[in-house]
This record gives sequence, structure tokens and C-alpha cells, in this order.
Amino acid sequence: MTQARHHGGDHYHWPIRRFSNRVASPGARARLRAATHVAASSAVLPVLVVSVIVLVDLVGGSGMIWLPLLATGPALAATTNGPSGVLGVGLLAVVLGTALGIRDGVPWHELVVVLSALAAVTLASALASALRGRREKVLAAVRSVAEAAQHALLKPVPATVGPFQTAVRYSAAAAEARIGGDLYALVPTPYGVRLIVGDVRGKGLPAVGTAALVVGIFREAAYDEPDLLTVVDRIERSLARNLGSDDFVTVVVAGYPREGRLEVVNCGHAPPLLVRDGDVAPVDPTHPTPPLGLRALTGEAPALQVLPFTDGDQLLLYTDGVTEARDHNRDFYPLAKGLERHLTDNPARTLTALHDELLAHVGGDLHDDAALLLLRKPTAAEVAAVPEAASHTPGSSRSVPPHARSSAEGTGRSTDPATA
Repeated sequence: MTQARHHGGDHYHWPIRRFSNRVASPGARARLRAATHVAASSAVLPVLVVSVIVLVDLVGGSGMIWLPLLATGPALAATTNGPSGVLGVGLLAVVLGTALGIRDGVPWHELVVVLSALAAVTLASALASALRGRREKVLAAVRSVAEAAQHALLKPVPATVGPFQTAVRYSAAAAEARIGGDLYALVPTPYGVRLIVGDVRGKGLPAVGTAALVVGIFREAAYDEPDLLTVVDRIERSLARNLGSDDFVTVVVAGYPREGRLEVVNCGHAPPLLVRDGDVAPVDPTHPTPPLGLRALTGEAPALQVLPFTDGDQLLLYTDGVTEARDHNRDFYPLAKGLERHLTDNPARTLTALHDELLAHVGGDLHDDAALLLLRKPTAAEVAAVPEAASHTPGSSRSVPPHARSSAEGTGRSTDPATA
């Protein structure tokens, strides 16, 4: 993250393994199958290395020159195999080394030295393999906790919430991270659907803790407070008590209290992009205010901005990890133009195309956390088509638009707004 910065839910009492199976994407499953294939191939590699060394010795008849290289087999096995696999490769290398030494007429005292060194390397490699396996188990446990923490903090957003189609894409900058300092939440409330997208200053666990604080307060206040500005005030007061003097959070908070009316409060964050009739335009704040946590320094209170939001309109909220992503020429990613290129009536499909293009723009590795949240108001014709589509689906218990149903089924997530 930069230094001056503005990361619908399921039943979390389920076992983590079952939950992970439900939300795993097809791409993740494909990567898992590829990793399994590579691991299986790597297990055979040490045996192939030993076989090649033996073949070279048989062809060249070089005697002692090639025998020490047999230690490569167990050493390589330590990186992919368990201790028993390492010992098996080592035993194979010792047996073949003894046979080659006798065949080539290597003096016994020299052969004993080579075989002793080979046995020592095998034992050391087996120990290293055991330690590696123990570390992998600890890492797997930590990853499972991180996965659970991600879904507790950044709950999956269903394909439909209230009257809207929705989609979210989130990427943490750290290679093995599940969560970061970017945040989002979308909740149905008695006062309409409300959502937040924000960005915490800083990195690491402190940023994750602040993001969790903001999301927790928002979820509670959004359901309790009729006024959207009061929701923002509650977040501000809590941050004033818990943040350091130089910490802050940039956020955009939005609400849809009644038909055709969208309320937006922008506190130092990048302006959302409004899509209407195929045109993309930023929603620049009419009264710019500082990020949350800095109000005491400026004395400026946020203002409520009201926009018309009708059938077919879309709103994209994002963090600066998207707009500040650079390619090899140091050019920023043009988010507005990308949205125009990939705009569809399916938010999930739109964000998938945007996210893929973003990764291609930076060459595959993001250097900052990035979050995208897209909201779309279906047209009257699409809403009217829902009962008809549901009536032709045997056993259908609820009405889900066809475009939303495919997205929800693909992720295994609920389409019930109450789980948002």
C-alpha cells in the first residue's frame, strides 16, 4: 500500500474444510490438480537422476569419477519426498554404487569412503525432509486459519443482494496472503442496501486489524442507524479512539434507501465509477472531506451526495491498488477505459474480465492490495422475467435471475441477501 492511502456470507459454524470446498473456484481446483501433478513428477525425479548417473558410468566406464554424484539422488529427494522416500532413494544409490564400484574395479578403501559419504548424505537428507514436512504442516494450519479469517472479515458477497446484482474481486499483494488492508462489506438493512469499500493506511497485521474494526462497526451501524452520515460518524468516533495520530482509512460508503435514490459519502477515497447507458463517469465528491481518523485535525465533516440510480445503472467501487497498478512502462492501469471495454449485464463476468486484464497489465503480480465491488440495478424486463424462468425450473424454491444463478452456483455461495 502507499503511505498516504485513502482489502453475504455462509454458515461459519461449518467445518473449514467443507466451507473451503464450497467456495473453491474452478481456477483454484485446476491449480491444485496441476500442483499435484508436478509433485508426482518431482517424486520420480531423484530416481531418474540416479539412473542417468548409472547409465553414464556404464557407458563411459569411468570408475570413481561418477560415483560421488549418486548423492544427488537422496539430496534432491529431500525437497519433494518424505523421509521414507529419501531413504529408499539413498538405499538404491548405495546398492547401485556398490555394484558399479565392483564392476569398475574401484579399490575397496576408496569405495567404502564413497559409500559412507553417500549414506551420510542420505541420513542428513532424510532429517531435512522430516523437518520440511513438519514446517509444511504448520504452514497448512496457518493458512487454514488465514482462510477462516478472510471469510470472517471479508465475507463472500452473493450474486444478488436486495434489488441488485453484485460481484466482488479481491487480491492481496503478498504472495501467500489471504487478507490485507483493503476492505469491503455489503449488507441489506431496514434502510436499504448499504455498502462500504475502503483502504487502510499501512501494511501488515496492524492494517488488517484496522480493516476488521471498520468492517465490524459498519455492519452494526449500517443496520441500526437510519441516517447514512450517522453510520460514518460512528466509524469515525471508533477510529479516533483506536488509531494512532498518523493512521487513517479512506472509504466510500453508499446506500440505497428507496427506489431511484443512491446516497454516497466519500472520505478521501478514489471516486466510484457510475455506468449509465454505456457511459462511464467518476462520481467526484461535491464536498471533499479527509479520510476517517483525521477529522479532529481538519474539523471537516463529510457530506451526503445524492445520485439518481435507475434500472440498468451500475456502480463500481475500488481501491487504489487497481488504479495505481503499473505496467513495465510505468503506466497506470486505465480502469475507466477497461470498464467500458468489458462492460456486461453480468457483474461477475465484468469483474472477472477486469481483474484478468489488471493482472496482465502488471505482468501477473500486484504490488498492492486491490478490491473491486460492482453493483448493478437490473432492468424491469429482467426482473419480470425471473418468475417465468423460475416456473420452468423443477423444484425451484426461490427466484434467481438466470445471469445471477450461474454466478452463485459457480462459487457455491448463497443467493439469500440475509447471508450477505
